[in-house]
Amino acid sequence: MHCFVADCVVRSGFFKGVVVEFKDYYAILGVKPDASETDIKTAYRKLARKYHPDKNKEADAEEKFKEVNEAQEVLLNTEKRRDYDQMRVGGHYNGQHFQPPPGWNKQGAHFEFHQGEGDVPDFFETLFRHGASGDRRQTQARRGRDMQARVQIDLRTAFTGGRTRLSLYDDGSERVLEVRIPAGISSGQVIRLAKQGQPSLGGGPPGDLLLEVTIEDDPNFKLDGRNVLSVLPITPWEAALGAIVSVPTLGGRVDLRIPAGSQSGRKMRLKGRGMPGSKPGDQLVELSIRVPKADSMEHREAYETLRNQFANYNPRQ
Repeated sequence: MHCFVADCVVRSGFFKGVVVEFKDYYAILGVKPDASETDIKTAYRKLARKYHPDKNKEADAEEKFKEVNEAQEVLLNTEKRRDYDQMRVGGHYNGQHFQPPPGWNKQGAHFEFHQGEGDVPDFFETLFRHGASGDRRQTQARRGRDMQARVQIDLRTAFTGGRTRLSLYDDGSERVLEVRIPAGISSGQVIRLAKQGQPSLGGGPPGDLLLEVTIEDDPNFKLDGRNVLSVLPITPWEAALGAIVSVPTLGGRVDLRIPAGSQSGRKMRLKGRGMPGSKPGDQLVELSIRVPKADSMEHREAYETLRNQFANYNPRQ
C-alpha cells in the first residue's frame, strides 16, 4: 500500500511552493480593473439579482451569488481594493492558480470583514487578517483555513482498511501524519484530519486537512459503485458440463458453481463479496471460455473428434 499528496490546494503561503486559489473579482463582476464605484455597484446589483438563491434554482447559483458578494465586498472598499490590486498585480499566475508576491502576507494588510447577506467567504479574512491599527477594532481570532490534498490507495487497502503514513512539506521541513483508512471507503470520499490544516494568523486554532481519496486501478478487479467486477477464465468442458471452481475475491478465494451449458459473458453473482459497508456490495464474476491450442497431433485428433460429434452445431445460425 502506498499513498501520496498531489494537487495540494491551500489559500495562503503556508506550504512552500504551493499556490493560492485566487479569484479575479473584476472578472466575477464583469468589469475592468479601472472600473468606477458606480460601475461596480451596477454590475453587482445585476448579478446579485440573477444568482440570488431564492430566484435562481440552478445548482451553482448559490456559489456564484457568494462569489459576487465577496467581489463587491472587496472592490467597494477603498483600502481593501488597494491591497487587493497590489497583490493581484505583483503576483504570479499559473493556470487558474495564483501565488502572491514574496512576503506579501507579511506586509501588514488590514482588512476586516463583516458577514452580509451573501455570507461572504473568508478568503481574504485568512490572507489579510492582522491586528488593526488606529481606530480600527481588533479582529476576533478565528481558526485557520482547511487545506485540501489527495491520497491515493490501492483497491485492497480500500477493501480492508488500515493505516498509512502521509508526508507533507512545510517551508523545507517534513511533517509525517498517520492516516486511518476505513474499510470500504470509496474513491472521492474525504478523510478529515482535525487541526492539521493551516495555522490561524490571528491566534485561533488551526484548520483541518481534508484528504480526498482516490483508488488505483487493480489488474484483477474493477469497481462499479459498491460492487466489484472480475473475469473468470474457464475451460470449454467446464462450461459445457458444469464445474465447481475456485474464484479470487478481495476477501480471499471462494468456490463458485458453474452451471452446465454456460457461455462466455455470463455473469455470476457472489453475494456480499463486494466493498464492505452498512450494505455490502456484491462481486460480479463474468465467465470467459478459453480454448486450448491444438499444438500436438493428439490435440488435433481430439478437436477433430469433437467436430465430428457436433457436425450439426453452428453457433452463427
